[in-house]
Amino acid sequence: MAWIRTVPFEEATGKLKKLYERVTGPGNNVDNIMMVHSLRPHSMEGHMALYKNVLHHSCNSLPKWYLEVLGVWVSSLNDCAYCVEHHFAGLQRLLADEARGQEIRAAIEARNPQLAPLDPAQRAGLVYARKLTEAPAALIEADIHALRAAGLDDGQILEINQVCAYFSYANRTVLGLGCSIRGDVLGLSPNNSDNPEDWGHS
Repeated sequence: MAWIRTVPFEEATGKLKKLYERVTGPGNNVDNIMMVHSLRPHSMEGHMALYKNVLHHSCNSLPKWYLEVLGVWVSSLNDCAYCVEHHFAGLQRLLADEARGQEIRAAIEARNPQLAPLDPAQRAGLVYARKLTEAPAALIEADIHALRAAGLDDGQILEINQVCAYFSYANRTVLGLGCSIRGDVLGLSPNNSDNPEDWGHS
């Protein structure tokens, strides 16, 4: 599951056990990306809090399925198959339109956001996300003006920025520690967007 030792759910004690109980899916499944933190539970707590607040918070105004599109896009750009597969499954579940989801994935794999069945503002977000992922120091204020011109407000631009930043962090966690999808249940996400303490997945 990873290149470093991890503590399985059945062997967890203390704070780790409590954290596992908060993030488990069906059958006490803990995603490997969370389990990889098990030797330092405080970092798992920080990771999950960031994930929950950036992607699954009721104060976001962009739709969750689009935030998942951004996650799949950034993960693909970073060659992180683990996050691509997890979040594409989540995207499909949230979008509830398999054909459209497959078209979005085809555009991502072609590295051409303009082919995606998205509106102009959503495509502009993908253009920004690519630059932020591949050449962050090359970003200039004009890139933000382009997002505004496409119809995004500054709060939505912040949402896009934070989702992209989170996924680059998650991708490096996975890639740097050899995290695999073996044993994971794909496509789960937190149900309760109003309570940051409720991490339950289904």
